[in-house]
Amino acid sequence: MTKRTEGAARFGSDADLVAACRRGDEAAWRELVERYSRYVYAIAARAYGLDGRDAEDVFQEVFASAYERLGTLRDDDAIRPWLGRLTRNLAVDRLRVAGRETPIENPEERLDPHDAIDEIEEALSVRAALEHLPETCRELLDRFFARDESYRTLAEVLGLPPGTIASRISRCLAKLRVEMGKIEHPSFVP
Repeated sequence: MTKRTEGAARFGSDADLVAACRRGDEAAWRELVERYSRYVYAIAARAYGLDGRDAEDVFQEVFASAYERLGTLRDDDAIRPWLGRLTRNLAVDRLRVAGRETPIENPEERLDPHDAIDEIEEALSVRAALEHLPETCRELLDRFFARDESYRTLAEVLGLPPGTIASRISRCLAKLRVEMGKIEHPSFVP
């Protein structure tokens, strides 16, 4: 069991994690930061085009603010959108301080911040759904989609015929679809 999986098992839902944070559980705070660090950083860097230093500053400010203002969160299950809103607000503030309302790096190639945030939300939902799949499915889907390994490569590594790889990917995707249906995300309808 990985460190990430242990934290997810210990705290379970976001509401459980937030409740533990409210009680002052330091391990819960570490898990909260770990669980949402990529999300917060991606919004700052990808959606708002902040450079590394500014994105890091926003990242730090978001979690410091979350620590100070967790008591204002009305619904413990709403931690992700709340952190997203904090990140958006702080990123926009950072852009204003820098004298610009929009990112300057290749603006014609950059997604609208709202579209970029939707993509980030979708990726986070897929990641959450993947964590509910068996390890064999997670590894197979990661190798095929994220690492772009071919059927032939996977067949050689796993010692299986390519046709078996194709059917296993199909079954794993079906399981992923079921898990995605359990996650509330506007892009996914079961």
